[in-house]
Amino acid sequence: MISEALNTYFPKLAKMPKLKEELIAISSIHKFDAGTVILKQGSYIKVIPLVVSGLAKVFKEEPVNGNEVLLYYIKPGESCVMSVTTLVRNETSRVKAVIEEDSEVVIIPADKALEIAKKYPKWNEFIYDLFNFKFEELINVIEILTFSNKDKRLLEYLKKEARLKGSFMLHTTHQHIAYDLGSSREVISRLLKKLEQDGLITLRQGVIELLHTT
Repeated sequence: MISEALNTYFPKLAKMPKLKEELIAISSIHKFDAGTVILKQGSYIKVIPLVVSGLAKVFKEEPVNGNEVLLYYIKPGESCVMSVTTLVRNETSRVKAVIEEDSEVVIIPADKALEIAKKYPKWNEFIYDLFNFKFEELINVIEILTFSNKDKRLLEYLKKEARLKGSFMLHTTHQHIAYDLGSSREVISRLLKKLEQDGLITLRQGVIELLHTT
């Protein structure tokens, strides 16, 4: 099963027979339900995840008031790049990772991941490419947080959710969106109502439909 997962979602890693063989030997595959916290902020890195199905989200948690801001997503074929960089520095995690949709994840023990990094340049190339990709996502988040009004920030969030989940019909709640964006349910409800009045979305119980995606 791990071999098939690597072939399908991590072809760059699977192309190297020795690397693939070692990954299969040291890894295990697990199923996680939506809502499962797979990485706590302030904890040491114990495993490196390779997501093969579902979706996870990475947040930055404000220690004073407990508010959280969504930083980036972990999709099939990706890992948590912050976990890897934190592991290398032997520091505690500065982010939190939560399973958004029921997921299957290949789990690599942290100590074994460090050994892999020393032995296989292809693994490091995979991590560098992923880091560059996620850096672009973080820059986009910073631009939206810093330069955009709240309406645009919310609309961009909804569009990204729609792209990731492959549907313009988002089954979610105002509270869940507020959690992702580090806001309050009341603020999100008001902004959603404004987007609906502007003809950009349609609101129904537990469902938000995007009418314009460009």
